[in-house]
Amino acid sequence: MINSYVGLDDAGVAITAARAGADVVHNMYGQRFTHIDKGAGDFATAADVEAEKAILGVIRAARPDDAVLGEESGHQGAAEAERQWLVDPLCGTLNYAVGNMLVAVNVALRDGAAAVADPFSGEVFFTDGETAWVKHVGADAQLAPTSATQLVDVNLDPPFPSAPGFRAVDLLAHSGFVERFRPRVVSTTLALAWVAAGKRAAYVTDGGDLSGSVHFAAGIALCQAAGCVVTGIDGAPIGQEGRGLVVAADAETHGLLMSMIRSRSQDYT
Repeated sequence: MINSYVGLDDAGVAITAARAGADVVHNMYGQRFTHIDKGAGDFATAADVEAEKAILGVIRAARPDDAVLGEESGHQGAAEAERQWLVDPLCGTLNYAVGNMLVAVNVALRDGAAAVADPFSGEVFFTDGETAWVKHVGADAQLAPTSATQLVDVNLDPPFPSAPGFRAVDLLAHSGFVERFRPRVVSTTLALAWVAAGKRAAYVTDGGDLSGSVHFAAGIALCQAAGCVVTGIDGAPIGQEGRGLVVAADAETHGLLMSMIRSRSQDYT
């Protein structure tokens, strides 16, 4: 049997895998799902599991020597593998389970190519690690971040590891924030893809090191390749020493958000 994935570069593998997962998510939409409990209020559905299977099928066929870290299946492949794919088959499971279409499918090669697929718009945001594009209706367009919308997505989901020094809800109450920006809350990686595409001015979330997260790796890669400013909530580069994520379309927007975050943090010191 001919392997149809032979010849695909890493970006092609990421796009094909993300699309395979997105097809499953789209086709299973509207079903009544039993929750697969994962603890701490988190859960998966059959759509998460089946979408991940579809994604892994592509990666295994195209890159059999690579390791994979999947949201639902954990680590697979040789522990000593030099390359690892990070897979979140359904980012926004809670949205999806209640019939909301704001979800994404994330596939990222650590420190390399990545893709974020929107199962319902048909858009696939992707990067080869150097530049970032969106593929839609057979055409590719390079992503161009801009802060013109003044819309900023702020993740308000618990836990709050940086409290009391930083609470996302405090940022929304900052006088400078309400004067300059308009808050939005989109609990899916689409929020990051939208910053890269110019549909959002910025995105802010708390947390630890998100650079190797199956939830955030693809979105971070897109934003970095598109030329966004990407740091932790402390302004440091993301990585093992970083905390959370502040992604902005430009340096001015990033600077404004960081000044607001720091001013709120100082209130607790």
